[in-house]
Amino acid sequence: MKPDFASLPPRFLRTPEAAQFLGLSGRTLEKHRTYGTGPAYRKLGGRVVYALEDLQSWASRGAVTSTSDPNGALSAAKPRPATSLPAIGLPTRPPVATGQRPR
Repeated sequence: MKPDFASLPPRFLRTPEAAQFLGLSGRTLEKHRTYGTGPAYRKLGGRVVYALEDLQSWASRGAVTSTSDPNGALSAAKPRPATSLPAIGLPTRPPVATGQRPR
């Protein structure tokens, strides 16, 4: 006898359904995914899916009890500051003495 999977609630949501669940646009959720500021997701083949538990957990991190409560702020869907990235030095050319051509 085959199990009846139709009676089970969906365990994973695609981007449009996850965005609707969170009350966001699909594009905003895609930006969060790109910048690493959004909920955890999984790649199944070429498909991006979100677990309901991950969506609820991410949304719960924004819960606050007053406007002065700093603990519940979720990051905006924008790139993180580049200060955490290591600086990459570019090679420099030695100075050229006056009257000489560079080699």
